[in-house]
Amino acid sequence: FRTMAMIIHIFFLWTVLLTVVLVREAGSFVPQYPCTSRSVHNDLMVFSKAPSAVDGDHEDEESHTSATRRAMIRCAALSSVSFLPQNFASAEVGTLPEYADTNAILQGITVNVADASQQESMINFLINAFDFKILRKRVRNSVEETWLGYGPEQLSIPDDFQIPVSSFGEYGGHASINVRYDPSSTSALYRQGDDAPGDNIAYLQVGVPGYRISQMVANGGKIIDAYGLVNVVSPSGLPIRGIVGISPDPIMFVAINCKDVKESRAFYEQLGFVEQEVPYSRPSKGTTIFEPAPPKGSCYMSPSPNCMGVLLLPTKQRKAITPNPVLESLNVVYKPSSEASSENDLTLKDPSGVSIAFQSVTDFSAIEKITR
Repeated sequence: FRTMAMIIHIFFLWTVLLTVVLVREAGSFVPQYPCTSRSVHNDLMVFSKAPSAVDGDHEDEESHTSATRRAMIRCAALSSVSFLPQNFASAEVGTLPEYADTNAILQGITVNVADASQQESMINFLINAFDFKILRKRVRNSVEETWLGYGPEQLSIPDDFQIPVSSFGEYGGHASINVRYDPSSTSALYRQGDDAPGDNIAYLQVGVPGYRISQMVANGGKIIDAYGLVNVVSPSGLPIRGIVGISPDPIMFVAINCKDVKESRAFYEQLGFVEQEVPYSRPSKGTTIFEPAPPKGSCYMSPSPNCMGVLLLPTKQRKAITPNPVLESLNVVYKPSSEASSENDLTLKDPSGVSIAFQSVTDFSAIEKITR
C-alpha cells in the first residue's frame, strides 16, 4: 500500500508541475477566441500578450505567477458550469451563467446591402479580411439574411461544448452581424469606394488575432488609415475598426458619434444600459497606438459587461449628425415582463438617429435554432 500511495503521490505532483509549466510556457493555452466571461479573460490577458507588435508591457515574476494561479482557478470554476443541468441556471436571458444578472443583451447589428453583388462582397470581406464565419441564413419574403460572427449565438451552453476539449470559440452567447439584402429595395445605400454614408456610426470595433488588408481591398473595402490599427469602410458602407488583439468576443462594440453624450447616455440608461469599463483586446489597455483609449468625454455602455456595447463619442461638429442608412439596427434581445408583452417587438431611435430593435429571448432563440 505504501508503494502504491507513493506512486500515486508522485504521479499527482508530476501532473500538477506539468500543468503549471504548460500554462506558463505554452502560448496555445489561451484560446483564439476566449469565452464570454470577461473575468476569466482579464486574468488570461495578464500573461498572454496579443499577437503583433510589442507594446512595452512587462509583468514581474510574482504577478505573473499570481495571475496564472488565479486564471487556472477561474477556468476550473467555469468548467464546472457545463456539467450543470440547463434548468438549474437562473439566467434572465437564456441559461448562460454570464447573463445571470441581466434581462437584456446587445446581441448584434443588422446591416443593409444595396444589391446581390454588394451582399457577396460584404460577406467575403468579413470572412476573408477578419475571419468571420457564417453562422446561419434565412430567406423570408424574398429578403435574404446572413448572420456572421465568431461563435454560436445561442443563449445556452452548446451540447457539444466540453472543457478542456472544446475551444472557447464554440461557447454560446456570441454577437453577430446580420447582412440583410432586400431585392425589392431600390435605394442606393452605398457606392463602393465612397466615404461612409452618414456619420452617426463612427465604427464597429473588432478585436482579432490578425486581419488582412489585401483582402479588405480585394473585396471592395476602402482603407481610411492603417497605422497601428486599421480603419476601413466595408463594401456595405459600414465603418469598421480592426484591432490586433484577443477579446472575449471579437465583435466588441459600436462607436456612435453624439451631439450630446449626456443626452445619449440618458437615453440608453432608460433602455437598461449601464456605464461599464471600456473593454480592450490588448494588455496595454488604451495606452498605445495599437488600441488607443477613447477621447475624453466618451462613455461606454452595455446591458451587461459580458455582451457587446456602445461607445458614445463626443463630437464638436456644428452640423447635424447624419444617420448611416446601411445600419438597419442595433439588436437587443430581452426577457419581457410577461409573454403577452413580447408579441409586438419595438424599434426605437437614439438621439444620433441609430435604430435599436428589440426582440424577446423566446423569439430570438426559436429563430436562431431553426436558421442554423
